[in-house]
Amino acid sequence: MTRSQGETPGAGLSVGRMCALAGVSRAACYRAWACSEPLREETALRDVIQRLALANRHYGYRRIGALLRREGWCVNHKRVVRIMREDNLLCLKKPLFRPPTDSRHGWRVWPNLARHLQPMATNQLWVADLTYVRLAEAFIYLAVVLDAFSRKVVGWAMADHLKASLALDALEMALGNREVIAGGLVHHSSRHSIRLR
Repeated sequence: MTRSQGETPGAGLSVGRMCALAGVSRAACYRAWACSEPLREETALRDVIQRLALANRHYGYRRIGALLRREGWCVNHKRVVRIMREDNLLCLKKPLFRPPTDSRHGWRVWPNLARHLQPMATNQLWVADLTYVRLAEAFIYLAVVLDAFSRKVVGWAMADHLKASLALDALEMALGNREVIAGGLVHHSSRHSIRLR
């Protein structure tokens, strides 16, 4: 089919006319929209909630909901609570009394080997971290291992979960890509450091 004169794509066209031009049925068009559009809207809302919650760390779901409505989102408090709970963004109340830490536990306390370490060459200190990447309809998580001296990525892994296997896959890639001297490498992640090999 050819476009009639003066008709621009999408301008003043009905859904039926656009479907006829594309050669698809209206039912197929609405089915595709019903599968994709709610996921896009949910991902966009989740992104805004994460941005607001991280910028206002002491705000609970009520205040985040008020900020959302101020930005033009029409969302109820149950949905805001659900998304904040799933992304671990709920504001926790500070306890009135905090008991002292029980230091008589049987777990090993690992020293921070990277605290005063100044790397002078590659493969002396690796640092690891996790982040999320927003896609059109979902979030994925990225684990990265960097060489602290060269600031180059030596290992990485990507997945749709935050299990320990994600960080281990990134570390295994780094160990496979680099020659490491026995006892000469420190791997640091958050507050934990270990000497590898």
